[in-house]
Amino acid sequence: MTTLNRPGTPDGHVCGIDTAMEVIGGRWKVLILWALHEHPHRRFGALRRLLPGITEKVLASHLREMEADGVVRRVSYDEVPPRVEYSLTEDGEHLNEALGPLAAWGRGRTTARDVGERAG
Repeated sequence: MTTLNRPGTPDGHVCGIDTAMEVIGGRWKVLILWALHEHPHRRFGALRRLLPGITEKVLASHLREMEADGVVRRVSYDEVPPRVEYSLTEDGEHLNEALGPLAAWGRGRTTARDVGERAG
């Protein structure tokens, strides 16, 4: 289930950031995007191992939401035992690229804070 839009504007969004946050909101979604970018075509169990601390329920829920939002692709293979793989769609790749500057900002902030702690 995707996040519901807010009333007040024709599509429920105030700006582009609002639209993006609707797709990536939550503690784990950005980390799922990163994991699928770094390790494409992952099965559920492998993806869960890449995200220590996430529960199966939360991962399954977020993957369903991200699939509904068009950023994650789920491919089910007709095999025994059944095999399902997750990967990023083209929109998911673009979203991940857009998050690059945010990741750089976070790395810079962590580095600056570490240097400040050592100096203090």
